Amino acid sequence: MFEGFEEERISVGEATIFVRHGGGGPPVLLAHGHPRTSATWHRVAPLLVARGFTVVCPDLRGYGRSRGPAPTADHRAHAKRAVASDLVAVMKALGHHRFRLAGHDRGGAVALRLALDHPDAVERVAVLDCLPISEHLARITPEFATRWWHWFFFAQPGTPERVINADPVSWYRGDPDRMGPENHAEFRAATGNPDVVRAMLEDYRAGLTVDRWDEEADRAAGVRLRCPTLVLWSLRDDLEDLYGDPLAIWRDWADDVRGHGIDSGHHVAEEAPEALADALAGFFGP
Repeated sequence: MFEGFEEERISVGEATIFVRHGGGGPPVLLAHGHPRTSATWHRVAPLLVARGFTVVCPDLRGYGRSRGPAPTADHRAHAKRAVASDLVAVMKALGHHRFRLAGHDRGGAVALRLALDHPDAVERVAVLDCLPISEHLARITPEFATRWWHWFFFAQPGTPERVINADPVSWYRGDPDRMGPENHAEFRAATGNPDVVRAMLEDYRAGLTVDRWDEEADRAAGVRLRCPTLVLWSLRDDLEDLYGDPLAIWRDWADDVRGHGIDSGHHVAEEAPEALADALAGFFGP
């Protein structure tokens, strides 16, 4: 897994970020979602390297082997703004001051925040299987609340930690054949760590509070994505079922939007790596 890539831990102040990086050419930063680690990109990253890119795959703050500060009452320690700042610092430490960016699921919310807060660093951004958090919350329906109930369960104080840590293997189900055995083993080690579980829950708690407020403040101030934006979604997931055309929603956030669906379930980097790599490489260019 990740043959030819280097692994290191980079201190960015209040957090230490585990990162894999390899290849040569224009830099591409890949941000994973919940409850995965950087290993979720193990099939996509080599394909992008073969297409001429340098690829950087970090574990987000608190996920996998990355560590951040203790949770705070206002959840700011795990806000997307803090995670985005981590990633900018990681890229600078690796010598990349401008880069292409892709984020999946919760990593998509991080990618949005990074591109909004650090527009000079991001040449192009791809958001996968996600909408801005505030757009999800503005469209709550019984169907959304039923399918995405975990958002609101995770926000409860204390209870989800006790439930999940009592049997993380049953809670965080994963198929080693579909994920790849090494990716699955890394995922299993991470989700079996109570500190990682707490950080992942804080990600969601921040989402329903400070991240939503930060997005709403940007909308009120007219802050938009100025770089080209690619929106990709898994056709066997529920984004279209719940919201219709995701491009229509993203056009309220970005000046230049294009995208399409991919025949995959939610974990597209593991289930349809060739199609995803083709889409990203075509968008990110030489």
